[in-house]
Amino acid sequence: MEIVRRPSHAGSWYTDNPKQLAEELEGWLRESGLTKSPQVRGVIAPHAGYSYSGRAAAYAFGNIDPANITRVFLLGPSHHYYTQKCALSMASVYKTPIGDLPVDLEVIEELKATGKFELMSIRVDEAEHSMEMHLPYLAKVFEGHPVKVVPILVGAVKAENEALYGQLLAKYVDDPQNFFSVSSDFCHWGSRFSYVRYDKKHGPIYKFIEALDKMGMDIIETGDPDAFKKYLLEYDNTICGRHPISVFLHMLRSSSTKIKINFLRYEQSSQCKSTRDSSVSYASAAAKLDP
Repeated sequence: MEIVRRPSHAGSWYTDNPKQLAEELEGWLRESGLTKSPQVRGVIAPHAGYSYSGRAAAYAFGNIDPANITRVFLLGPSHHYYTQKCALSMASVYKTPIGDLPVDLEVIEELKATGKFELMSIRVDEAEHSMEMHLPYLAKVFEGHPVKVVPILVGAVKAENEALYGQLLAKYVDDPQNFFSVSSDFCHWGSRFSYVRYDKKHGPIYKFIEALDKMGMDIIETGDPDAFKKYLLEYDNTICGRHPISVFLHMLRSSSTKIKINFLRYEQSSQCKSTRDSSVSYASAAAKLDP
């Protein structure tokens, strides 16, 4: 029996017109000017509405060579549902306006059997946008290539459990047919996000935000989850995918395949100049085999 997760944010966060959506994504992928590389095994990409972050996201998804990949693990943060665990989807198919992505039920069963995951209801699944915003890009990039998805909602996971999930998932990194799509926006700045940290030495507020984000991005590029944790504790940067990123860093550290993360694009939704302003930052990265 097929259990469908509908594209609940189509028509609001992105267009539900298949032709228009395909053209938009193709355009952004083309503009990024990236060459597809079989060396790329994962991405970190934003998940805001496409009018905000669609262009930035192309700098992640444009790296993907779909030829030898058969499975995509999706790691996204939970915005509405509170859990201290990682949760698995109960759906058997994730629909998008431009093609459907079947869920890899075998891997879901394998992960269930560890006893470390909970299940999220379809209602929770459809309310969450963090993974959905990656789906149309994946559907586009993998057009004509059979691929399955393994959606994992990453809750408010404690540091030691981030390490545990990382070790648990590390074996999947060692299979070159697996790919990883990690969903995160970066700094949410402004009183509406309860985050107005600012150090004048950087100049205008938006320059401070950029310096703060770049510091975090540099640490993520070192691949060190402990250093990333320390950075978050010190600056409390409102990176909403901090937990999925941390789990991914632990996965890479625990796997025997050497993979290096590089950020390729950084944007802000607007330039904050006063405390009345607000912005969200978007950063896109590729995780590539380190020869």
